[in-house]
Amino acid sequence: MTRLVNKIAIITGAGQGVGRGIAHAMAKEGASIVVAGRNAEKCGAVVKEIEALGSRALFAQCDVTRKSDVEKTVQTTVDAFGTVDILVNNAHDTSSVWAPFMDWTDEALQRQLDTSYFASVWFMRACFPHLKQRGGRIINISSGAGVQSNVGYLGYSACKAAQSAATRVAAREWGEYGITANVICPLADSPPIQRIIDERPEEKFEDQVLAQLAIKRVGRCEEDIGRTAVFLASEDASYITGYTFNLDGGLMIDGAR
Repeated sequence: MTRLVNKIAIITGAGQGVGRGIAHAMAKEGASIVVAGRNAEKCGAVVKEIEALGSRALFAQCDVTRKSDVEKTVQTTVDAFGTVDILVNNAHDTSSVWAPFMDWTDEALQRQLDTSYFASVWFMRACFPHLKQRGGRIINISSGAGVQSNVGYLGYSACKAAQSAATRVAAREWGEYGITANVICPLADSPPIQRIIDERPEEKFEDQVLAQLAIKRVGRCEEDIGRTAVFLASEDASYITGYTFNLDGGLMIDGAR
């Protein structure tokens, strides 16, 4: 598998879940991976996994809420590998994303914006000079919450909608440089989903979700989400930009609910 040979990818939040799945999928296609995240132990383990697959990998300590960390991560990547070809903005603080509308504090709202919207914009800006050299790829990991506007997700829904809007603006402005920018909204067997299942067993969350899906299973981080990211990062998708891909087993067939 060689669709991403000689490509350099930065993937944020790559220490687990969807980010790890994308890192594995891209590494198997030949990409060199910068595993960016806060948890050195988890990210370091992913680096070793990627190296075991035969690809190059590097851990970059990065708190995406700090602009200086974002810029340092990009510079570290360029120093190590010479450029950036693929940017995957996946990191998001999911420790507290649900609260009634009136309970959302300004601090909590800002935290949501910082970890998704501002982090994505900062990374996109920092990578832009390098992405335009060879026609790069931006893949921002969003959520159906950005269009569904479900009860309790004031901050999460708002920041994901803003992230998607920024992606579309980048697609329009940077297309002339051969840069594509797209959004993936995954439903996958990631730690945040598992935490909801474990913490609220009385709600039978998994049963509720599966009942709404055309494909009766939760998505797989590497096989379902990662392989789609590989496609969007490859030359096969060089004419696709500004779009949102709902990888959710048919949950959003009828659009926003």
